[in-house]
Amino acid sequence: EGDKFRERASDALMMRSGQEVKEPAEGARQLMGMSLRDLAVECLAREGENISSLVRMDRSELYYLVCRQFYNPTSAFPAILDSTIRKSIVHVYNHVPTTFEFFTTKGSLSDFKETADHEYILGGLGDFELVPENGEIKADKLRTEKLPGRKLNTYAKQFSMTRQAFINDDIGFLTEVPGQYAMKAKKTIDKQVYLLLFNNKVVFDGKPLFCADHNNLMATPSEPTQTSIQDIILQMQSQKDPFGDAIYITPRTIIVPVGYEFKLAVIFNSSQVPGSNYNDYNPMRNYPLNVVQSPMLNAFAKDDACPWFMAADPSSVRGIQVDYLNGQEMPMIRRMETPGTLGFVWDVYTDWGITVRDFRGLAMNPGVSLKAKVETVKGESD
Repeated sequence: EGDKFRERASDALMMRSGQEVKEPAEGARQLMGMSLRDLAVECLAREGENISSLVRMDRSELYYLVCRQFYNPTSAFPAILDSTIRKSIVHVYNHVPTTFEFFTTKGSLSDFKETADHEYILGGLGDFELVPENGEIKADKLRTEKLPGRKLNTYAKQFSMTRQAFINDDIGFLTEVPGQYAMKAKKTIDKQVYLLLFNNKVVFDGKPLFCADHNNLMATPSEPTQTSIQDIILQMQSQKDPFGDAIYITPRTIIVPVGYEFKLAVIFNSSQVPGSNYNDYNPMRNYPLNVVQSPMLNAFAKDDACPWFMAADPSSVRGIQVDYLNGQEMPMIRRMETPGTLGFVWDVYTDWGITVRDFRGLAMNPGVSLKAKVETVKGESD
């Protein structure tokens, strides 16, 4: 019955703050009118405290009483706060509008040691050769190629429900503040992925992610056009594996800054080549590319040239992978007590690592200045 009450109270707090609870615990709606003070009185009364004395206490006295339950694992009030915060984190995290998930793969690591991902990949096998009758089968010499290492790091923040928040009956704190930290955690991953692309960082082989040696950097900066998109697709499809053999790469996602959405809609939906005077058939019409646009790229570039990218289908070749500790993507919380702090304190933390698995799964066009593009469009309209 104690567990059921905690579940009802937690769902009631979520619904009172305006959060959607798909299947609230039975009786939760009857508790929605309870303040934090009422909830604390109910919890303490259920644990044997005198109800008459509790009702006469003011909020400040009641606060010190519930704080004494901080380290008691059977106390209901702190447990209800924990449960409400966890539900808020899950709800908000699943609705954060990030875009890195659309072109990265998700992985799992079991510890924080750097792994070489089985260290080597087997390859370089020779073609099968005809064996005549009674002929000798020739031995093949295997070759290996070292793969990039992967490693996790821990990221965390701390927040507290202060004495003032309890006395002010600030129920919104339990759902809004933890949710904002969950949102920030996911947006931090999003930002790190785009910084990896934008800053063209050095990868596992000691070379920049996008460079001539990797055959994934377009020589002519351009905005996404019919021609430049076709060129980057062909460049990606001309890649070879680490042993010099041809590989089948399927370009799947075009990643652009905000500002090209409508132009790309024309390129991928027009039956004729945009701008053509001869009604040429448009080979890009309905081409199976997903369009991902991110304001992160605009923020990084400011008034300078803003690059855009092409990512391959992970089933053909991997690009960037985001790993989590034991696959745990959702941020976790731990209730703490910090000396000198009047309030309940929580640590919110999560573990992830971002790795370029294979540069062949990505290609970049250095792009042009978005500011210049906007001024050109404005001049044409004038």
